Amino acid sequence: MADSSFDIVSKVDRQEVDNALNQAAKEVSQRYDFKGVGASIAWSGEKIEIRANAEERASAVLDIFQSKLVKRGISLKALDSGEPQPSGKEYKIFSTIKEGISTEDAKKVAKLIRDEGPKGVKAQVQGEELRVSSKSRDALQEVQRLVKERDFDFAVQFVNYR
Repeated sequence: MADSSFDIVSKVDRQEVDNALNQAAKEVSQRYDFKGVGASIAWSGEKIEIRANAEERASAVLDIFQSKLVKRGISLKALDSGEPQPSGKEYKIFSTIKEGISTEDAKKVAKLIRDEGPKGVKAQVQGEELRVSSKSRDALQEVQRLVKERDFDFAVQFVNYR
C-alpha cells in the first residue's frame, strides 16, 4: 500500500481578509463613538493601514478588525500589527498578513513530529509547507492532533490529506 500524506501550511484566504476589512470599515464609519475622529481602515499596498486622530481610537479600530477576522475564521496569529505611531496630527497602525511557514518554523514542527510523533512518520520541508507522510493513516491523524495541541506562533492548516 502506498504512503498516505498531508501538508502542513500557513495560508490565509485573502478574500476573507478583504471581507473582514470591509466589514470593519463599515462599522467604523457607522459607529457613533468614531464620528469626527477621522478613523479609517484600508489596504495600503500589501499592508493594512489604520488611521485615527488619537492613539486609543486607532487601537479600537484594530480591535474591531481583529474581531471581524475571528468571526470569519481567520487566526489572529496570521495578523502582524505594529504599535500606533504618530504621523502629523493622526496616529497610524500598519498591519501585515503573514503567510507561509518559515524554514526554521518548519524545522521546529518536523523536530516535534520526529521526537514526539508515532514511529514511521516522515516530515519533509517543501518550500513554505511541510509534507508529512506515513503508511498508517492513524499515525497521520495522531500527528495532526499533536501539532494542533502545540501552540506555535503561526497559524496552521492541514491540506492535501490523501
